[in-house]
Amino acid sequence: MPKVRDIMTSANLITLTPEMGVIEAAKVLMDHHINGAPVLDSEGTIVGILCREDLISQQKKIPLPSFFVVLDGIIPLSSPRHLEKEMEKIAATTVEHAMTRNPLTVKEDTDVEEIAHIMVDKKIHTIPVTDDDGCLVGIIGKEDILKILLPDQES
Repeated sequence: MPKVRDIMTSANLITLTPEMGVIEAAKVLMDHHINGAPVLDSEGTIVGILCREDLISQQKKIPLPSFFVVLDGIIPLSSPRHLEKEMEKIAATTVEHAMTRNPLTVKEDTDVEEIAHIMVDKKIHTIPVTDDDGCLVGIIGKEDILKILLPDQES
């Protein structure tokens, strides 16, 4: 079974910073034809991941909270924190406010089959790969997994 290290992208990793503007970040993603990029702080620690989906969510309308009434009591169906996070993403001007914090990461020796399950089950397209110290060593996306399904083609 192939491992993440066999198919991950490890050279010329594209990363973003929390202070970067969302327009600049969107341009980076589009220019490099990538779905997402890890967000690193000034010390190189992964603090989040920004995906196209995070940027697209800015185009959503403000979600109205759902609730129902029982015995004249109003019971919300979503937490106030969820609404707050949605509002923050919609109003984001920097990567820090639009990114997904504390992203799921994997190690280089993770089986590709496990990564495929994670991506499908959690609807994640891009996953940072870290070493035992938590430092970024690569990134794996759905495209990387699809490449192992294609037979080798010689030019």
